Amino acid sequence: MTGLVYDERFLEHDTGAGHPERADRLRAIVDRLRRDGLWDKLEHLEFGPASASRLERLHSPGYVHRVEEACAHGLAYVDTPDVAVCAASDGVARRAAGGVLRAVEAVMAGEVGNAFCAVRPPGHHAEAGRAMGFCLYANVALAAEALVEDHGLSRVAVVDFDVHHGNGTQHLLEGRADVLFVSVHEDPTQQYPGTGFTQETGRGAGEGFTLNVPLASGAGDAAWDAAFEAEVLPRLEAYRPEFVLVSAGFDAAAADPLGHLAVSNAGFVGATRRLVEVAQRHAGGRLVSVLEGGYDLEA
Repeated sequence: MTGLVYDERFLEHDTGAGHPERADRLRAIVDRLRRDGLWDKLEHLEFGPASASRLERLHSPGYVHRVEEACAHGLAYVDTPDVAVCAASDGVARRAAGGVLRAVEAVMAGEVGNAFCAVRPPGHHAEAGRAMGFCLYANVALAAEALVEDHGLSRVAVVDFDVHHGNGTQHLLEGRADVLFVSVHEDPTQQYPGTGFTQETGRGAGEGFTLNVPLASGAGDAAWDAAFEAEVLPRLEAYRPEFVLVSAGFDAAAADPLGHLAVSNAGFVGATRRLVEVAQRHAGGRLVSVLEGGYDLEA
């Protein structure tokens, strides 16, 4: 059984007219799940918001307080205008992080075999003390931390296939060997946030446990599939992860307004199937996929 993390309260994060990270992204997912008859086949997980203490495992207390205060006082954004917020945004972001943590717990407890988290705001650009790229809290990095600290795992794989490099996730986890971070994204010389070069391979105890696979602008399914087959899968097979976390961004799609890649639906399906198979071989099937980017509603 596949679990689903979704809450209509995620729609309350109002980023304003014209902002690409909008509530319609989740409405499109829910509408398609219902239309295809999948909604009722999923295990709908109940969850609450992440506490400040959970967020402060990776984010600085000052930052967590600053996000809360910005929303409480009606500021238009946190740190940078692209991270637009409203009064509800801090509570929504905490609930998104809490939902991802709940998914991990449900998979570890055997309540579900795997899960998808249709959450917003996304998280992979959020740094320890700074909001970036539509992101407030580092949902997937927090889940990786929980798997190590609360569940005692020693090999957690995070695979990020958003068109943008997951700078926040990388920076929060790159100093450790108990989490392998792998990112497939567009050439950072051509795409936000300008990080994710091949020479970024980790630091200190985590040296060698970060793999960045940038793709040339305009690349489509052939380059995408080759990246997974030649680089991503061999690294995962060597690591033998006990749990697979996926930062699933769909802005590598050909029609996406923020990306310059041309991945088809089949490309996304193929990547996800490969990661599910890795989880089945090494992790007892334990996998949680979390929505990151993707701004063309049909894709």
